[in-house]
Amino acid sequence: MPRQLGTLASWRAQLRAGSTTPAELVRLVAKAIEERDATTHAYISFDTQKAVKQAEQADVRSELAGIPIAIKDNICIYGEPTRCASKLLENFIAPYDATSIAKLKAAGGIPFGRTNMDEFAMGSTGANSAFGATGNPHNQEHAPGGSSSGSAAAVADGTAIAALGSDTGGSIRQPAAHCGIVGLKPTYGRVSRYGLVAFASSLDQIGTLTQTVEDSGILLQAICGHDPHDSTSSNRESEDFTARLGHDIKGIRIGVPKEYRTSGNHPRITAALDKAIATLESLGAEIVEISLPHSEAVVATYYIIACAEASSNLSRFDGIRYGVRADTPNGLEDLYRRTREAGFGAEVKKRIILGTYVLSSGYYDAYYSRAQKVRALVAEDFRKAYTEVDYILGPTTPAPAPKLHDSAMTPLQTYLADIYTIPANLAGLPGISIPCPVDGVLPVGIQLLGRHFDETGLLSVAQAMEQSMKA
Repeated sequence: MPRQLGTLASWRAQLRAGSTTPAELVRLVAKAIEERDATTHAYISFDTQKAVKQAEQADVRSELAGIPIAIKDNICIYGEPTRCASKLLENFIAPYDATSIAKLKAAGGIPFGRTNMDEFAMGSTGANSAFGATGNPHNQEHAPGGSSSGSAAAVADGTAIAALGSDTGGSIRQPAAHCGIVGLKPTYGRVSRYGLVAFASSLDQIGTLTQTVEDSGILLQAICGHDPHDSTSSNRESEDFTARLGHDIKGIRIGVPKEYRTSGNHPRITAALDKAIATLESLGAEIVEISLPHSEAVVATYYIIACAEASSNLSRFDGIRYGVRADTPNGLEDLYRRTREAGFGAEVKKRIILGTYVLSSGYYDAYYSRAQKVRALVAEDFRKAYTEVDYILGPTTPAPAPKLHDSAMTPLQTYLADIYTIPANLAGLPGISIPCPVDGVLPVGIQLLGRHFDETGLLSVAQAMEQSMKA
């Protein structure tokens, strides 16, 4: 069964008290990886020697006090491989730090370990990796979720204190739910995307995977803020996202979409939603039924937009500028064809083909243009809802984690696993998944969504629920 290493907040207190050192903590995490990662395969690689050297220079008075943080393999770290779990980039060494990594280092964090993922962040199981599938720490036969599979599994299994991931349609929150940890997707633009290898640029957002809601606030504070390298980066400065933790949530209005109460939900998901509602009511919150009328259209809308943007973004991987190159090509076209054929996995190819199709002449208006219009309607649904309520509650996933390599699951069923997480990406909203204890071996999560840039309030309500459900 999973073992956790201790929270980011608790280690920070110990480091500042002098009861351990950053270098000792790095070695402790490295030992955990060596002893436990063979079963989950949460990591693609880690460099203990480099991390120890950085830790020896760390200032324990800094925001992150020299704590090692695991990093998803699609976020650039200077001088380290950034492979996106793809054969195409298996020899690529990042020539610069992503802004989130630069901020992490400036705050005293130690990037340690590249975590496994679905290739180019395309997947929701953790099985679409050129370096092998990641297992769920609670049951190795089941998926940890994706695409931030390694980051979630590492935190859940006690081989990471906390981790960074990326969320395009639920890729932080869904694996957090399946692994029984906390996953936070910030508002679009809250954290710079500079140095994040792009999947779908209008949807991608770097976020956190942690053991507690408090840890999410601490880590988000370290990595957020304006970045001139990212034109979509917000001008809002970093803030103390833990400022309202522990505050009373009496009188806060929580909306529960009637569209999220469906017979398609697994019974344990229904039980979790009922428990979350009862918990909020016991804390004095007011539960309000709301409607998000375009909920049925979100999956189709997302996969048209995401695949179209992926088709454009992944065109740069051609064997010319960086990455793997086919040997002895017979001309330029043959070089492109054989490089991409050998380098990309099946799921990535599928999404590139679909994206190219919906952007092609004669189909652009029928698919891509229409999807953008529906996206605007989804955002309007949320705008109207937030005139009635303060936050929105729903399941993170429609079912607990499926089995890895489940041949009975169709691609459509796999895509539908993101039905509750996708809307936040389409509308650019912050969302958090927290564990919801209900009977059963595999964890399930519950999701809270907030208004744009209201992470502080969102974390306050989430922590109140977290503490009450643990009691």
